[in-house]
Amino acid sequence: MSVSVLILTLNEEVNLPACLASVGECDDIVVLDSFSGDKTVEIAQLGGARVIQRMFDNYATQRNAGLNEVQYKHPWVLMLDADERVTPELWREIRTAADTASHDVSIFHMRRKDYWFGRWLRRGTGYPTWSSRLIRVGRVTVQREINEQCVVDGKSGFLEEHFLHYPFNKGIAYWFERHNRYSSMEAVTLTEERRNKVLVRGLWSNSPVMRRKVMKQIAYRLPARPLLTFVYLYLARGGFCDGRAGLRYCILRAIYEYMIDLKIQERIWNESVEG
Repeated sequence: MSVSVLILTLNEEVNLPACLASVGECDDIVVLDSFSGDKTVEIAQLGGARVIQRMFDNYATQRNAGLNEVQYKHPWVLMLDADERVTPELWREIRTAADTASHDVSIFHMRRKDYWFGRWLRRGTGYPTWSSRLIRVGRVTVQREINEQCVVDGKSGFLEEHFLHYPFNKGIAYWFERHNRYSSMEAVTLTEERRNKVLVRGLWSNSPVMRRKVMKQIAYRLPARPLLTFVYLYLARGGFCDGRAGLRYCILRAIYEYMIDLKIQERIWNESVEG
């Protein structure tokens, strides 16, 4: 065994049992909890995990704390959120990748499958989305407060298998509550990022992570972006093939983007008034 697991939690009694079960073969699981008020800590301890509590400030600092301030049994750490699951096939691939990686490889990226109403939203989510999750301890720093990005000391690898994501397990009301927070954080970050130049050459990068970063830089500068998001996901990417769940998801994504745009305009207006 050469992989530890880090799970970030805040009031995740609904999701945590299944997440822990999906990595049940691991002998070193750490739950970094943001002082949950439900049974999250109890569930983690009963599941054999070490629990460390830290007040949440943003995702980048929380993940960096988990990666750099915790002692792990193994040199590789798999980062998970409580609403994510690792399939047996992915776990085997993760172990093989960690055991056979050359010394200059510091991170492995993997794709996710988003589920809602019992089906995989293959089209409307913009699949494939690559996430930086398997990390060699001490070689990666996380940046950006929301939708984090990794700065890597070394080379990157890509896995074939997927992890599973259940973003609506805690209900629609919670999704809106969470994305209200996310949109506020995105508005702050994007207001600053819009002042930087777009690295257009990144569109031709060999890395899908870099290509996605540049595409997002361009997308966040387009007019009528919420409408374009819906058209892109539902029509261009085929979200209509995901049935009613696909339609509902694409509408929610457009609403989320509209929330971000409104908060950006609010910030710009407030800055002009104060200036």
